[in-house]
Amino acid sequence: MRKFVTVVLAVLFALPAIALAETFKNVSVVDVNCSQKVAANPDAHARSCALQCQKSGYGIWTADHKFLKLDAAGNAKVIDQLKNSNAKDHLRVDVTGDVQGDTLKVDSIKLL
Repeated sequence: MRKFVTVVLAVLFALPAIALAETFKNVSVVDVNCSQKVAANPDAHARSCALQCQKSGYGIWTADHKFLKLDAAGNAKVIDQLKNSNAKDHLRVDVTGDVQGDTLKVDSIKLL
């Protein structure tokens, strides 16, 4: 019985440490360098600028107007997708990952 209680307590204490993936659908993706400049209208941000400023990294504007930076893996995926896109602006993504402070640890991201 003591082992059972110990296991249950260990699981209960570990639950808050387990991050639950969040999904953000049809959200704007912009480079960090321009994120504040285009906050009022991120859809007007040009793909050419996003590629030019790629060294600053990328982030998304959430529905509640919060900017979340993407982790390194997410940045790499966005760069690849932007390079293969014909979009001129209106850069939107569906993204899933774990929010850790002001950073999104990306599991998957798809440029729409």
